[in-house]
Amino acid sequence: MKKSKVYTKTGDKGTTALVSGARISKADLRIDLYGQVDELNSRTGMLVSFMNELGGFDIEIQFLHRLQSVFFDLGSQLATEVENRQKYQLPQIKEEFVREMEEQIDVMDSQLEPLKTFILPGGCKAASVAHLCRTSSRQVERLLIGYLEKTQEELPLNSQILLNRSSDYFFVLARFIEKRVDGKEIFWIPHS
Repeated sequence: MKKSKVYTKTGDKGTTALVSGARISKADLRIDLYGQVDELNSRTGMLVSFMNELGGFDIEIQFLHRLQSVFFDLGSQLATEVENRQKYQLPQIKEEFVREMEEQIDVMDSQLEPLKTFILPGGCKAASVAHLCRTSSRQVERLLIGYLEKTQEELPLNSQILLNRSSDYFFVLARFIEKRVDGKEIFWIPHS
């Protein structure tokens, strides 16, 4: 089997190809949107790496790997024109997965103290990266809504719900990791 080259030189003049082969500007909102999904996915991979180093998070890591695959599903949907999504039979974001994420949130949250104030993002490396994933999820969500408002293009099924819920998931996961590691959350103290 011949190995394909990593570089194709087709994007050297500022365009890139969608799944259909159509070429568009790398500055297009669509490209920015699924590029940010890729960044979120990469941050999630970093989170998994730090959690592996800590040990004891096998169930959460298995779920995160599945979430990364769903982020890839979302990226592939966004990299395809609406009229071609069925043609290419791209994987859909299923409601069942979102419900499973909610169950994961509930399980972790049941082991945490109720919040009475905001916490500062941070903690151990894994918890800190979970907070970065949370903010990255929110960024992708904002871009997705902006893309919808600008283009009026139908969004991938359940994409808004996935991104809204994933930021909640990463927030609770950050707290859950920190509790297991040292239990010290830093609370926001307003300064006037």
